[in-house]
Amino acid sequence: MTGWRNYGKKSNHRRNKNKLEEIEEKENVTILFAVESGSRAWGFASPDSDFDVRFVYKRNNINDYLKLEGIRDVIEWELNDIYDINGWDLDKTLKLVHSSNPVIFEWADSPIVYKQTPFLDEFRDFIRPYFMTIKGAHHYLHMAERNYETYLADEEAKLKKYFYVLRPILALRYVLHNRTNPPMLFERLVEAELDDEVVKTEINRLLEAKKNTSELGVSKRIPVLNEYIEKELALLKNEVNSLSKEQTDWDELNEFFIRTVMG
Repeated sequence: MTGWRNYGKKSNHRRNKNKLEEIEEKENVTILFAVESGSRAWGFASPDSDFDVRFVYKRNNINDYLKLEGIRDVIEWELNDIYDINGWDLDKTLKLVHSSNPVIFEWADSPIVYKQTPFLDEFRDFIRPYFMTIKGAHHYLHMAERNYETYLADEEAKLKKYFYVLRPILALRYVLHNRTNPPMLFERLVEAELDDEVVKTEINRLLEAKKNTSELGVSKRIPVLNEYIEKELALLKNEVNSLSKEQTDWDELNEFFIRTVMG
């Protein structure tokens, strides 16, 4: 299937489509797929959440890939209160697949697709063997620890930031249990990885508030969630530190790159 999918209001869909078509024309590239990567894709957007649009592209002029000085491999298009739009060249993308960067696995599995081409389905299947448990585990552990120390360790906290700690914790649990990349949707992670009904009730209450309120604001931290977070971080850190290193090779990635840029 090639084309644009309509998620949300038609006006938003049309604006996103127009912006991506403008990028293709002005940058002389073909966008292979474009997705949502932020809170909208995670399933806990606020009414005024921005659009975190991410895309993978290839250069239309194949000679660009042969230049000795190299080429810029990122397109940063727009950053404001409504849009955060940027994309990666296929060259950069496949190098990140080789190093098992968890971000590209999240893009590929986003439930909100702004542009889909046959490339996306092939790409999803192709990259799965490159997911390394140790890389994914360290990524989500670092994200959870950093966000907790930054936003939730004091007596007062920005309530919406609980989701930016809880999601990586649950994603990390999923990675350790399944040895594959976690689902994007927060509610799927809660269903798969959270057994504590008291914690789950508090999360659901906060989730409903965030979905219906433009700004949750600052309040006293929530003891039941902080206790859960601190306990999980301590346990999960020990598990992550016991993981063994993994390796991937370049051969199939090189073949995939050549086939795509020549196609």
